[in-house]
Amino acid sequence: MEKYFLLLIISGILVSSVSAQENNIKKEKFNWGVGDQDTTAGYAQAVKIDNVIYISGTVAREVTPEGIKRVYTALEKTLQHYGASFQNVVKENLYTTDIEAMKQYNAIRKTFYKGDFPAATWVQISRLYMADARLEIELIAYLPRK
Repeated sequence: MEKYFLLLIISGILVSSVSAQENNIKKEKFNWGVGDQDTTAGYAQAVKIDNVIYISGTVAREVTPEGIKRVYTALEKTLQHYGASFQNVVKENLYTTDIEAMKQYNAIRKTFYKGDFPAATWVQISRLYMADARLEIELIAYLPRK
């Protein structure tokens, strides 16, 4: 019984040690040149882990050709910070208060992807975090391994 109990204790220590190592990941953050994260709302504009870039929702106040172009241009600047482009994007989540307007002006969005479209989810919602925002887009991009 003592050997069994000792084995359980040693197993528990090994599992704890492995778990602690797995939680120590290197995060490279970007937040529009204002430190590496926004502590007021509690987010970073982007976080890169290994070769994956997670980009937080970027917003536009209007779902018009100009508003859509502005939000994708901002996303492009975030991608460029990591040496990436829209061709590295594998997943796009789009939230809008006006899905019909987004569908109408989708050609603006498509120009940024240059025919290499990611997996995408588009959702119409009643409101975004910023009360006057009408469109929010988040991305996941992969960089080639070096």
